[in-house]
Amino acid sequence: MSAYIIRRLWSMIPTLLIATVVVFLLIRLMPGDVIDTIIEDLQNRGTSEAAIAATRAFIAEELGLDVPAPIQYGRWLGILPQPDGRISGILQGDFGLSLWSKKPVLSRIAPRWPVTLELGLMALVVSQFISLPIGIYSALRQDTVGDYLARSFAFALIAVPNFWIATLVVVLPSIWWGYTPPIMLIRFGEDPLGNLQMFILPAIVLGMGMSGMTMRMTRTMMLEVLRQDYIRTAWSKGLRERLIVVRHALKNAFIPVITQIGLMLPLLIGGTVIIENIFGLPGMGQLTLDAIAKRDYATVSGLMLLVAAGIMAINLGVDLVYAWLDPRIHYR
Repeated sequence: MSAYIIRRLWSMIPTLLIATVVVFLLIRLMPGDVIDTIIEDLQNRGTSEAAIAATRAFIAEELGLDVPAPIQYGRWLGILPQPDGRISGILQGDFGLSLWSKKPVLSRIAPRWPVTLELGLMALVVSQFISLPIGIYSALRQDTVGDYLARSFAFALIAVPNFWIATLVVVLPSIWWGYTPPIMLIRFGEDPLGNLQMFILPAIVLGMGMSGMTMRMTRTMMLEVLRQDYIRTAWSKGLRERLIVVRHALKNAFIPVITQIGLMLPLLIGGTVIIENIFGLPGMGQLTLDAIAKRDYATVSGLMLLVAAGIMAINLGVDLVYAWLDPRIHYR
């Protein structure tokens, strides 16, 4: 197992390098650039075209955008020297400076990633609390009224976008009861109850979006496992339903469900971008939208690269969970 983990970690290196190229190119292909955003105020104040052109050239040189894109990529990656001659970039653990605030990108991300992580973990827990019991019940009571209601509920969760639900959750209580969710970040260490009150609603909304697909997969795999011969043997021995489901059926049915959850986690990360902005949570999603709006290349690139690394780590974790659930699986 340890040899497999080492090989997987080594294989992540070329994948991350490809991710850096994709992220770098996609950011540069967005319409407009950071210089246009910065000098927009000058144009609104009626500054002359000559002054604007001089300002544009000065800003481009100061931000390092006056050189071709391959050189910019090499400097950002850390394989080409910076304008001051030093070697500094992603490979050296330096994600650069924000083009707007001039602060290190990592220092901007550091206080925000715990917010996104807490929201994502709570949403994941909520989604499993919703999907697993209902999916198991739906399989055990196949073609009953409860099964039809459970399947309809799963389809509704899949069809309804979570940003629409989030908007209703924020707007309707404020209209009907004058209640709005807390908008000031409350750290868990300062006030655990206040922190839970702040995160529970966005976590439920985000988790509901994930639970529909997981619910369907759980039902499908439970039905397949319950038809196996060893399950029929367990029924014939007179074992209790709970024992058969928990000890014999659920563990074998859960392997494809883990795959489904692993594939949906990137969608969960993407969903935090919208949910954080609707509920006013100062996480990485809110920072991402702000950086994209301002064309802050360094910040957006750093965020996307960290997300790519996180997704690859999640995929590795899913593979390791397989071996824990099924001892017959061996990684060499």
